Amino acid sequence: MSRLQSGGLLLLAALIWGSAFVGQALGMAGVGPLTFTGVRFVLGALVVLPLALREQQQLRRHGHRPGRRDFAWIVLLGLLLCIGVVLQQIGLVSTSVTNAGFLTALYVPLVPLLAWVLLRQGPHWSVWPASLGCLAGTWLMTGASIAGLSTGDLWVLASTLPWAFHVLLVGRVANRLRGAYTLACGQFAVCALLSGVLGLLTEPVSAEGLRTAAGAILYTGIVSVGIGFTLQVVGQRHAHPADAAIILSSETVFAAAFGALFMGDRLSASGFAGAGLILLCIVAIQVQPLLQHHFRR
Repeated sequence: MSRLQSGGLLLLAALIWGSAFVGQALGMAGVGPLTFTGVRFVLGALVVLPLALREQQQLRRHGHRPGRRDFAWIVLLGLLLCIGVVLQQIGLVSTSVTNAGFLTALYVPLVPLLAWVLLRQGPHWSVWPASLGCLAGTWLMTGASIAGLSTGDLWVLASTLPWAFHVLLVGRVANRLRGAYTLACGQFAVCALLSGVLGLLTEPVSAEGLRTAAGAILYTGIVSVGIGFTLQVVGQRHAHPADAAIILSSETVFAAAFGALFMGDRLSASGFAGAGLILLCIVAIQVQPLLQHHFRR
């Protein structure tokens, strides 16, 4: 898969995730954050399960079977996914779709830093200004003021560290397993189990509440988890983690657009400037290798 193809898959995943912020916010009307996360990740796991089973059959024919370490990596990624999603979901109770979308993007500068410190994997120099540009764009979109941060904003901010670790590792683990669908299904199942059990223990669950949240659960489970997160795993098998983080940060722009369309969120002039800066950084990180190749010829 080429760089542009993997980038296209990641951009599509970002579009889907951006649209899902609306469903995640609306779903809180019927169930708690943990229950909502558990049910939608069960749906996501079921969506990708047939692909994972077929993939495992093909791998076994070639003598590849997952070992204990492989399962440990799947559990770790499922745990990181669960923590990131649940913290974000709790934040959406008391913050806007637009704020949640853009604050989530703060994991972008963390990914190349973690890759450099933990994996000794230095990204191309252009990743650093692009990451800082995404950070500045996020700052502009949230009003350029820490004083304006709500409790919900702080919950979303807390989710950026597990998101950064997840983006850093998911492509490497998928390549280790030789199976993107196996990893996707496995991490969804782990996330569903953890959040579902905690939800049953700590949150009130009723049939009426589930009916109220049914539409949001179906959309975010089937489309956002089953399709969006699976596209991320497939795309990241062929992308540098830092590059992937920058492309995935476009979900913030899509979240703002869908928030304005369905939730009445509105951006200020600085917000539009921030959105434009993030988009510029995303385009730059994709165009840079093409220009470098052209001038070397």
